[in-house]
Order: sequence, then structure tokens, then C-alpha cells
Amino acid sequence: MNFEDLKQWLKEKQITEIECLVPDIAGIARGKITPANKYLREESIRLPESLFGQTVTGDWPDDELYAAIVDPAERDMHVNPDPSTVRLVPWAHEPTALIIHDCYYRDGTPVQMAPRNVLKAVLKLFRDEGWAPVVAPELEFYLTEMNKDPDYPLEPPVGRSGRKETARKSYGIDAVNEFDPLFEMMYDFSDAQELGIDTLIHEEGAAQMEINFHHGDALDLADQVFVFKRTVREAAIQHKCFATFMAKPHENEPGSAMHVHQSVVNIADGKNIFSNPDGTPSQLFYWFIGGQQKYMNAAVPFFAPNINSYRRLQPGGSAPINPHWAEDNRTVGLRVPGSDPENRRIEHRLSGADVNPYLAIAAMLATGYLGIKNKVQPSDPVIGSAHDLAYGLPLTIEEGFRHLDACEALVNILGSHFVQCYKAVKMAEYREFQKVISSWEREFLLLNV
Repeated sequence: MNFEDLKQWLKEKQITEIECLVPDIAGIARGKITPANKYLREESIRLPESLFGQTVTGDWPDDELYAAIVDPAERDMHVNPDPSTVRLVPWAHEPTALIIHDCYYRDGTPVQMAPRNVLKAVLKLFRDEGWAPVVAPELEFYLTEMNKDPDYPLEPPVGRSGRKETARKSYGIDAVNEFDPLFEMMYDFSDAQELGIDTLIHEEGAAQMEINFHHGDALDLADQVFVFKRTVREAAIQHKCFATFMAKPHENEPGSAMHVHQSVVNIADGKNIFSNPDGTPSQLFYWFIGGQQKYMNAAVPFFAPNINSYRRLQPGGSAPINPHWAEDNRTVGLRVPGSDPENRRIEHRLSGADVNPYLAIAAMLATGYLGIKNKVQPSDPVIGSAHDLAYGLPLTIEEGFRHLDACEALVNILGSHFVQCYKAVKMAEYREFQKVISSWEREFLLLNV
């Protein structure tokens, strides 16, 4: 769809308002809401460059690193629509469309700090080789009661039976049916937005769910995850509960992940480059795994972007704790599901559900690309549980950034300007968190030390 097709689509749907969306560093929807007739008359929408320096608390970094990246004059970015992303907003009271926009400077240079531009730059590296990545995200989330006081722990919501879940109900059909009205609305909203969601299952935790997406183009799937998060949150609110994508929202329940199945095809013939003509795994397949292993710790800040993310990546849970790989083994960070040669793929299991989908997918693909270009051999596949092996990941985002700073190859692919901005934002959030005194400290230290 080009811009003329977009204008025609908006007129045919009688759209009166447009949400002009830009995914920020955290994956939050920023932008403007504008009348459709004004949108069609204007050449370009403008937003300040500092949009990408905002933290989840609504603040901005105040250190020298950030000051060296973002122009203190808060110069404008030109925000241009990607017509292929236009969708209806099915919960709006007036006919409303959303359009995801890309950010450029006045001279047409892409804004490197924009997460969508980061992913597009990584995809260009593959395209220059004649390849196209194919991904299929699996996104976990929890339903909770409406939590109006953050000092209180989250609680599962009450389902149709009038009771809260108290037991683990993995793959429980009746447990999903407890929230049928909510999920029917979620599917209706998703259909209206042409989101390629597929299977819904109940995960391990109390009122923890997983939704699977159809496989496809990496940028399109990142867009779909971005839109879906807004969609399911809206459906939950309309049913008097919350949907949360926090990596670890409950102390004694499993964390939530975004597993991503990845393969790469030749653009010319559509063949999977992970398989040889005789059906055996290709050398490119092994190098891709090797790269994702070698550079995983440097990429962890994009797979575990928040303070809460590291509560999920702990020994004794179900999340990976090291960068090992194996076939048909859910304890590893890189799982190769059983499949035929045409569908040979790697499931990246490290990312929490709280990631920015553009940045997590970009980091996954970038590390695999580096593996291929540098011919990185993987370790031997794990036999048995990788949870019995040594912990091998950064324990905090601060440690993750030390690995990233030392990895020039990954910084160069993602863009040094972007990496500096991302680090400034995330370290500002980390410092803000360090000011908070937790209930654990009051409980165990107040009268004992």
C-alpha cells in the first residue's frame, strides 16, 4: 500500500481520527491523535527527538552520556507513515485508525534511536545477502485484578465461576474458558486489526496465558506484537481486570516470556537456508546458533530490558539461565524444535514478555547474522536439563551493559548512537529504582540490623 492507497482506505472506512504511533525505547506507543482531514492535508507530522530519551517513569536522563546524544535544542523529527501498518482501532467510539510511523531528520536520514529503524537496519543486512528472516513470536501474559495501589501484590482475577485460580493449570481448557468473554473480545479486536494470532493456551501461572502468532516477516510481526499488547490490555480493562506483560509480576509464579521462532529464507527461491538440499542441517544453521550463543550476554539488555526482567532469569525457575542450545529441549536458551527440513528453525527463549519487540527481534537476528559472518561454531547440544548446568547470564542490566560495551561488533550493527541512548535511558531507570526502599527491607532489616 502506498500513500495514495492509504488516503483512499481512510476515505472508504470514513475514518475521522488517526492515531499516529511511534514505538519508543520501552515499546510504549507515543505520538499524536489528529483529525483525519487534517492528517491528509499535512506533509509531515513532527515530534521532538527527545521522545526516545524518556524513561518509563516519564523522566529523562541527566548525565553527560545522554547530553552528548540528544540535541539540547530538542530538534524536531519528521514522522512519516508506513501505509502498510494502517489498522482500525475497534474499541474507539468514533471511526479511528492507527498508523505506525517512522522517524527521520529533515535531510531524510533515519533517526537511529528509533527502535523500528534499528530493526529495519538489521533486516537490510540480511536483504543485502539475498535473505529474509522469518519469525513467529509466542507471547505470554497474566490477567490480574485491577491493582489500584502499587504497594499491594497482584492477585488473579475472578473468572466466570466466581473463584480465583489457586493451582497450576498448564494447558487447562476450562481454565481458559473462565475468561471466555474477555478472550472473545480480544479475538474480535485482533481480527478487526488483521493481527495474525493463532493458538491461545493457559500457561503455568495462575491466570497466565500465551498467544501464538503466525510466522512471517520480522518487521510485520514486531508491529503485530506492539499492537497486540495495546489490544489485550484494552480488552482486559473492558472486563474489569488488567493484562500485564511484566516479566515477573508475581513472587511465587513463573515469569512471562516472548519466545521467538526464527528461520531465514533465500529471497530468490524461498528455500530455508538452515537446511541443505539433502535435508540435513546446513553450516549456516550452526553458525547462526553459534552467533546467538557467543553474543547472547551482550544482547541481554534487549532481552531483559527492565529491573523486573532479571527476577525471571533466576535458577530454579522455568526460564533459561545460560546460552546453551539443544534439540527439542525447553530448558535451554536456544531450542531447535522437531520439524521437517523446510521448516527448520531456532526458538529463542530468553526474552521476557516485557521486551520492546523491535529491539528484541533485532538483537536476536543481529547475533545470528554475526555468527554467520564470523563462522562461529556452536557448543555441543545439551543432553538433559540445562538448568543443571552453571548460570551463564548477566545478573543485572548494569552487568549486561558491561558485556554490550565490550562487544564492538554488536554495537556497530545496532548503531552506536542508538546503543548510547538506550543505555542512558535504562541506567536512568536503574538509578531511579535504587532509590526505592522495598517491603522486604522493612520486614527483615528494620529491627534486625
